[in-house]
Amino acid sequence: MDGHLPLWRNTTHDWANTVDADHLAAIRRDPAAFAPGGRRQLILEVVAYAADEAESRGAGRCAVTLNADGSVCVADDGRGTDTRFDAEGRPVKKPVMATKDLRFFDHPDAEALPGGHPRRGMSVVAALSEWLVHTNRRADGAWSQRYAYGVPTTGLRPVEGDGTTGTTVHFHATQLPCSGGELASDELARLVSSWPRLTAEVHDRRLG
Repeated sequence: MDGHLPLWRNTTHDWANTVDADHLAAIRRDPAAFAPGGRRQLILEVVAYAADEAESRGAGRCAVTLNADGSVCVADDGRGTDTRFDAEGRPVKKPVMATKDLRFFDHPDAEALPGGHPRRGMSVVAALSEWLVHTNRRADGAWSQRYAYGVPTTGLRPVEGDGTTGTTVHFHATQLPCSGGELASDELARLVSSWPRLTAEVHDRRLG
């Protein structure tokens, strides 16, 4: 399989690496630098990918759910994360969680998220989450994978198809404080509505 990966063009992530341990460790050493808005920043990092999909397709929908256990779930109706297949026909997922997003991470002029801080990508969310579950639905199949601080703890687990496409990211990063105090759902709703082609909703399940 590894002999085929270098043939895949690196556009947003490095297909030749599954996990960039040094990259993840650097994020964990300085969470204030990479997630200056705390959990709010992590949510916006995830929603930004749904906004990318909405922009490329002309429109899209996204739902952010704040759960009573402190976890956050972001679900969109996009095409799903790019999945390719190796020479043996095994699925190989784009390494969005465990390697840097080449478009944003090392660029001083990276686009700003609605909170005003630079966009860095999904690896920041994964690296700072005690656990994260990424569920991917595409027309050619669906799968799920679990991570701990950005490192996969499972392989790609098949998920029964339901006729939809899209991505769900469910993460738990309660050890990361939310700057400015408790995460307010009305403020979050204002921020996620900043992308013009994305219709975003916020559901607050923290109060039962």
